[in-house]
Amino acid sequence: MLKFQRKKYCQLFIFLSLILSSYKPPADPNAKIKVIFIYNFTKYIEWPSAYKKGDFVIGVLGNTSLLPDLETLARTKTIGGQKCVIKTYLAIKDIQQCHILFIPIEKSDQLEPVLKKIKGMSTLVVTEKAGLARKGSVINFINVENKQKFELNKTNANKNGLVVSSNLMSLGIAID
Repeated sequence: MLKFQRKKYCQLFIFLSLILSSYKPPADPNAKIKVIFIYNFTKYIEWPSAYKKGDFVIGVLGNTSLLPDLETLARTKTIGGQKCVIKTYLAIKDIQQCHILFIPIEKSDQLEPVLKKIKGMSTLVVTEKAGLARKGSVINFINVENKQKFELNKTNANKNGLVVSSNLMSLGIAID
């Protein structure tokens, strides 16, 4: 009987492992638009001079439906003459210095510890859950009347050592 239970538990473990390893986040119909926005943000934000050397790193916390489009961006575009690289961080402890850090809605509850982890880094934090621009992100994607928009918190950008163009400010919804 004990041997039978072990076999069942083993089968269950393998089955669950297969399901979890193949997990893909729900498709975001605005994924391509968000990636285009992220790329265009780089044209209107200035990072400190130390960030203008090496690769331009876009970090992503966890798994998101934006990853395939971000990887296409990295293969086809340069940013300010820098090669674009996408890095996925599975946990907050894995986060390293990056130019942009995208926090998908599924990881929104981790914004505060992420901000502690990147304190002192000039990182553009981009989120996608209502209210997060007031809680520390620089840019937050929102939907307004079925259109993709973004909130921009210039105070948070300044805290992170980023200079935001007035042109970008005029395109977004200002949050203080």
